[in-house]
Amino acid sequence: MVNVVSSAGRNGVHDFILLRASAIVLVLYTLLIAGFFVITPTVTFDVWQGFFACNLVKVATIIALLALLVHAKIGVWQVLSDYVKPAFLRGSLQVIFSVILLAYLVFGSLTVWGV
Repeated sequence: MVNVVSSAGRNGVHDFILLRASAIVLVLYTLLIAGFFVITPTVTFDVWQGFFACNLVKVATIIALLALLVHAKIGVWQVLSDYVKPAFLRGSLQVIFSVILLAYLVFGSLTVWGV
């Protein structure tokens, strides 16, 4: 009999799609940041702050942050389910990592929208 285990998505296919989609979002965000450095001759604090003052960049940063957190949540779940066999320890670690990722989301959002 197969035991039902919790995953980051509804099932393995959903997790696979979430991983690929989040990876694509992260690549696009990396290209956005790299493009900024390529087209900006001198990057100063004022130029950098002006770049992140744009609402489009703020939204892109939040989307990239969410993609990174989804990617991390699934990755942590996979690693823990492979290497941590006691269910209570694995569940406790998943809760701890979920709280840490939620804190990253809160502080990342505050940082981005605080500019």
